[in-house]
Amino acid sequence: MKKSLVALAFGTLALGITEYVMMGILADVALSLGVSITKAGHLISAYALGVTFGAPLLTVAHKYGPKNILLVLAGVMLCGAVLSSLAPDYYTLLIARFISGLPHGAYFGVASIAAVRLADEKHQNSAMSVMVAGMTVANLLGVPLGTALSSGISWRVPFVFVIIVSIAVLYYIWKWVPYIEALPDHGYKRQFGFLKNGAPWLIIIATMLGNGGIFCWYSYISPILTDEGGFTEAMLPLLMIAAGGGMVIGNILSGRLSDRYSPGRVAGYTQGLAAVVLLSIFFFAGYGWVSAALMVVCTACLFGASVPQQFLILKHAPGGEMLGGASIQMAFNLGNALGAFCGGLPIDAGLSVNYAALTGMPFAFAGFCLLMIFCKRYEQRQ
Repeated sequence: MKKSLVALAFGTLALGITEYVMMGILADVALSLGVSITKAGHLISAYALGVTFGAPLLTVAHKYGPKNILLVLAGVMLCGAVLSSLAPDYYTLLIARFISGLPHGAYFGVASIAAVRLADEKHQNSAMSVMVAGMTVANLLGVPLGTALSSGISWRVPFVFVIIVSIAVLYYIWKWVPYIEALPDHGYKRQFGFLKNGAPWLIIIATMLGNGGIFCWYSYISPILTDEGGFTEAMLPLLMIAAGGGMVIGNILSGRLSDRYSPGRVAGYTQGLAAVVLLSIFFFAGYGWVSAALMVVCTACLFGASVPQQFLILKHAPGGEMLGGASIQMAFNLGNALGAFCGGLPIDAGLSVNYAALTGMPFAFAGFCLLMIFCKRYEQRQ
């Protein structure tokens, strides 16, 4: 079981580097391709839109075993990384980012089912957190390394690193993930049946808003730390390591807490904390180390909410577990796109970059409210 979960985590590692490295290299990409920092931010949105379009494709793949689907998705990861590393201009990179996002939601949907099936009932949230751990390790080590390589050599080098990791994903899934039977085939329409209930919608919308709120701020973390916090460009890799450390801590804690307590409340309180922290970042962005400490707490909230939300959607998507697992990633990345866009609005209007955090606070608070409604209506009933 442990080897299988590690193999799944390699996949989320590749996806995590691909998705989040853009935040650290945004300024380098903008300078190299001759576009504004706000226009470069659309590369974050392009990835998120790729996730949104790619996840529903699972509806035509539900007849196949999870292992085979994961291998195909790993192949798409590799193709996206190759195209990103070779992109000659902004619009080619935009297309490459879209392609790179296509396997993201689908991979999480299938890998979530595999992780739950490989674990015993008492440790399913913990197994989910191991699978998601690759994403946190990407932010702890992969993104800072990519940021350093971008500053020292070229912004293309991080994508070459993703190519290497993607090849490893293909190998380890083939080698370590056992055969898992395909989900029962209840027909095409049955996969969407869970959307008739209120619980999945509360989870999905809360996820989108909560993630969007944090990404209003996190999409512009580099200029916030340098322009407002007074940190130098050379300090960014270390600060990205600190941000990744927060994600690792949040991921581990939420997995264990969700096994012991209500997953909905763990997710809800985490998003409530994120709203408070975003407001604090707005006021204290000019105090460098205070802003950095708040950054660690906020990134811990980002992944502290993701594990219970990923588990909850599987629980409330009977007959459509694979699509449900992918839909939560659609919600995450729609939130990313929404956050990158909305966070840039006050900057385009001429306000300082710390206003991106203030813009995100109402989104995170709305996510908290929706999860509290979910807990009252569905978890207390159970």
